[in-house]
Amino acid sequence: MPHVRRFDHVGITVADLDTVTAFFVGLGLEVAGTRMVVDGKFLDTVIGIPDSRTEIVMLRPPGGGTTLELSSFVRPDHEPGSPSAMANELGLRNVAFEVGDLRTTVDQLAADGYSLVGGIGEYEHIWRMAYVRGPEGIVVSMAERID
Repeated sequence: MPHVRRFDHVGITVADLDTVTAFFVGLGLEVAGTRMVVDGKFLDTVIGIPDSRTEIVMLRPPGGGTTLELSSFVRPDHEPGSPSAMANELGLRNVAFEVGDLRTTVDQLAADGYSLVGGIGEYEHIWRMAYVRGPEGIVVSMAERID
């Protein structure tokens, strides 16, 4: 019997919740519910950090689906990650979205100061794909179906 019922969300810890939220909203995600602060015994128990406090924003794609949880710690201070991590560095390396027009999306992000990690690639005349390094080094994989 499988233990997993569905894919619920991916969580990303960030320093600047407003900037990262605006980045993903600019891509087309929607804020799901209200921004909230979480602290107390529940959080301390689950994450294993005593006296912790975090602010959270949940984002969802249009029409629903798996959500993206952005979390910014009020206490303790966040620990810096590797903002220039490449795809072969161990750990969560990217979040991926299907987009309608990859070139327009990449151009819009470039105008906002976000650049490609590499280039735009094409896979077997089915997908165009690119990695963009967003705020705080978050790598966003975007793919456009071309078949």
